[in-house]
Formats: sequence, C-alpha cells, structure tokens
Amino acid sequence: MRPSLIQTLKQLRLSGLAQSLEVRLSEASGNRLDHAEFLELILQDELNVRSSRLIGRRVKSALFSEVKNLDEFDFSFNPSIKRKQIHDLAGCQFIREKADVLLLGPPGVGKTFLVQAIGHQAIKAGYLVLYRSIFDLARDFLGDDELGQQDKTLNRYLKPDLLIIDDMGMRQLPRRSGECLLEIIMRRHENRSTMMTSNRPLEDWAKLIGDLPAATAILDRFLQHATLINITGKSYRLRHGGAETRTNSNRGRRSTGGDEGLSPPEDTVAESTVSSVAEVPADQAS
Repeated sequence: MRPSLIQTLKQLRLSGLAQSLEVRLSEASGNRLDHAEFLELILQDELNVRSSRLIGRRVKSALFSEVKNLDEFDFSFNPSIKRKQIHDLAGCQFIREKADVLLLGPPGVGKTFLVQAIGHQAIKAGYLVLYRSIFDLARDFLGDDELGQQDKTLNRYLKPDLLIIDDMGMRQLPRRSGECLLEIIMRRHENRSTMMTSNRPLEDWAKLIGDLPAATAILDRFLQHATLINITGKSYRLRHGGAETRTNSNRGRRSTGGDEGLSPPEDTVAESTVSSVAEVPADQAS
C-alpha cells in the first residue's frame, strides 16, 4: 500500500480505516466487490474503531472501581436474584424514562458488582455514566467547597445520564454531606437517572446523613419513580475465599477426615416500585 495513502488517512484522522484497508483491498479483489460495497466496508471499519474508542474513554471517565460485565456475575450463587430483572435494567429503559433504582442489602451480596455492570452496559448503549461511592461524593464536594469550585463539581454530578452512588450506609457521613446529596437528588429528579446502593434500611438514613429534613427530602424525591430491589443472603464476595479456606484446612488435617460442605445460600430478593417514603414497608427496607 502506498505510504502517501496511509499519510493522507492519518491526516484525515481515519486510523480505523487505515488499519483495515489492506485487508479490505484484498477482500474486494477476491470477492469482486463493487466500489459502493468496498466503500461501505471501509467506512464501517472506521465507525467501529471510533465507537470502541469512545466506549473506552467513557468507561475511563465513569471512574468505576472495577469494570464489570453481567455475564461474569454468578446468578446461581443466589438464584433468587432475578436474572431477567437485572438484564431488563441493563437494557436501560429506566434511563430513557429518567427513573431511579435503589439496591438494598448487606455487604457482599453483589450490589456493587451489579450496578457497575449495569453502568458498563449503559455506556455501551451510548449513555454517559459516573460512578462514585458516597464517600467520594462527600470528599468531592467538601474539598471543592474549600477551593470555591462547588458549582463545577455539582455540574459534574448533574451531567451524566446515569449517576451511580454506591455504599450509602457504610458509616455516618461528614457534616454537610446531606446537603450535597440533597441538591444532587433534587436537581436530577425527573431529569436524569440515579442508581444507589445501601446496606442500611431506609429508616437509618437520617442518622447516617445527620440531617432528618434532608434525609426525608432525599428519599421523598428519589423513591418517587424508583425501583427498589431488596437483596439478602450470604456474601457473594467471600464465596471463593470460603472455599479456599476450607481447602487449606483440609490439607492441614487430612488424617482427621473432611469438612462438611457449606449449605446453599438462602437468599431472597424482593422488588417494589414506590411512590413515596411512606409507601415503603419497613420489612422491605431492612
């Protein structure tokens, strides 16, 4: 292939086309493609490369703690987590409807994995996503408040089509964090989708936030169009660790016989769509 042609393609920023052009030329010759068919092929190659790079940039800017895919999630560990429900969320209809999602459950049951996998799928579908833990959020706002850049930080949280706020309830939030979270929820309400996870029941949020009026206002708006998924059960995160511990234990005392296997997880999942804080039963929030 002529060096001048490659240089021209680089100047036009058609690197995807340049990568595949030699193969496509051979294909066109071997299959006797007409000019229109050949042109369509090489332009599609360029579009594919650009799409892949865009997804890569958006995944990086989403700030996931880990990039997850739903096909990596072991639904068999907790069969009562509804595979169809999770895949429906990954279809992003709730984002198009500007609705919200809240996953409740103890640590380790897979909440963080699921929301990051759904967020990854949303990026592939063309949406902007931002992932932050609740403590990242508090540090972002309280740190930038001291530097006088709070408006810039707020815009960063308002821009994504899907904002994921993880780990609500790990511990009590710093002072004024409730105000920051309230402003985000109020500004995004019915304009953009927000997905949150928490390991604490809803009635504990006022104590965690340290501001009862703010907590009430947050839940009132967030839950108005939210899907609530309540997950219980054993730790998904520790399942391999438990197996490794048992294996090492068996190796250390083979002469005394084997260990009993763990019983299967007794997990349950419940879902409800709620229209206000008062409509969320206490037993579904724990």
